[in-house]
Amino acid sequence: MKKSILVAALALGLGTAAFAQKNEVPVAVKTAFEKQYPGIKAKWDDENGKYEAGFKYQGQEMSAVYAATGTLEETEVEIPIKNLPAAVHSYVADHKMGKIKEAAKITKANGTVEYEAEVKGGDAIFNADGKFIKIVKD
Repeated sequence: MKKSILVAALALGLGTAAFAQKNEVPVAVKTAFEKQYPGIKAKWDDENGKYEAGFKYQGQEMSAVYAATGTLEETEVEIPIKNLPAAVHSYVADHKMGKIKEAAKITKANGTVEYEAEVKGGDAIFNADGKFIKIVKD
């Protein structure tokens, strides 16, 4: 009985260690984040093989997505729903996507701006003019 408890505990410990290693944020990513946002604590998530830092900066909820090399790919800032382009509101209403729950402004590393509207089917993505691009399922 003691052996099986020990084996189970060891297996659990190894599984946890492997999980922690797999999800560890590369030094290059942490360094890039700390340089851009000194003194800010972030919660890190896996974003399709990239690293997403969720944090609060200057009173706003934000996230920043980095490649494993530490290259910033995009930032996302939560915005009031009313600040979405009018074309976004029209598209969501015309296509019966439901109520917009949250909104964000996404700025790509090259300066391209997109908007995200969280609706019942996922996150609807629009360009800077409010033209629909795609829906990202949750």
